[in-house]
Amino acid sequence: MSDNRNMVIVGASLAGARAAETLRDEGFDGGVVLIGAESERPYERPSLSKGYLQSETQRDAVYVHDKDFYDGHDIELRTATRVTEVAPRESVVILENGDRLTYDRLLLATGSEPRALDVPGAHLPGVHVLRTLDDADGLRHALDRASAVVVVGSGWIGAEVAASARTLGKDVTLLGRQVAPLERVLGPEVGAIYRQLHLDHGVRLVANTEVESIEGGGTVEAVRTNDGRTVDADLVVVGIGATPRLELARSAGLSIDRGVVTSEQLQTDVDSIFAAGDIAAAWHPLFNARLRVEHWANANHQGRLAAHNMLGGRADYDRVPYFFSDQFDLGMEYSGYAPEWDQIVFRGDTTNREFVAFWLYEGRVAAGMNVNVWDVAESIQDLVRSGRPVDPSQLADPGIPIEDV
Repeated sequence: MSDNRNMVIVGASLAGARAAETLRDEGFDGGVVLIGAESERPYERPSLSKGYLQSETQRDAVYVHDKDFYDGHDIELRTATRVTEVAPRESVVILENGDRLTYDRLLLATGSEPRALDVPGAHLPGVHVLRTLDDADGLRHALDRASAVVVVGSGWIGAEVAASARTLGKDVTLLGRQVAPLERVLGPEVGAIYRQLHLDHGVRLVANTEVESIEGGGTVEAVRTNDGRTVDADLVVVGIGATPRLELARSAGLSIDRGVVTSEQLQTDVDSIFAAGDIAAAWHPLFNARLRVEHWANANHQGRLAAHNMLGGRADYDRVPYFFSDQFDLGMEYSGYAPEWDQIVFRGDTTNREFVAFWLYEGRVAAGMNVNVWDVAESIQDLVRSGRPVDPSQLADPGIPIEDV
């Protein structure tokens, strides 16, 4: 018997695409509408700051599905389409052109947008952000012509873009508020390793400072910092973080707490509405905390689970947070959740950047990061999930398998 329910997904993102795919995989044969503001079909973002920016990854490789997937699975994909309102009482989504789509279940997967740099000159030609595929195309073209690149922001996007630009042979300055790249997330010990990595590859680091203005006569020529320095630049990339797109959820009356508040099943406080990906502030049963995670793996898995629960499932999203990054010859995987820690334990060779770092809190592993050491991420995740006390000396001993600690 055919299911005549209608599932609407707002956000043709990775999370949205996986949700649409899962609805069909689980046998749902009712209506599925996937709506995206961009003109592109859903794609994956991690390579935009790495392989795609360096022209190593081809365009076709970034898409979640091939171009025939959506028609082939009877998924109505509406690109270049903006949703202006969600009306929960009527179970209606209203589009910019006035169309009204009725839903039985709605998934919000609207993602994030880059934070703007609010200084004089921030809108000069030659100043870029990197979030969308169009952004990446524009930045690739600009890098072909650029010689002196300043990257503002030493978090993940900033550090990855700096590494990519330097790999392409550009003169690169990485400017950030902390002493070392990624220090805010990883702490000073691991941040120092990234600092040396970038220095070893010729990146100029300007630390403990902020941008006061971007200067130029018609196009960017320099960046002035608040401590009086001037750095020449013919290209500036701003990577100072992202903010979740919450306007639709907020105007629909959904609860907001740094993101769209959901249960562990990714259901909002309106039973018919779910949220996944960057915008979801989901209760995590393992950590007894509300987590909002802006990474590929989270969007990939939450989209699938949200779709399952939209069909009546009651599965909990309890995966250990995971993300990865590649910069120069350093590849890493991070597993866990460590908003605070009281000890970092290293296993392996930090000098040659082949090690595992563990963030401990009250004697238990909150998170672990394997750097150029592979096939251990699952063991690290099991250790985080177990919540068991560990002996730091055993944790540091490469001769003891992680699963035996």
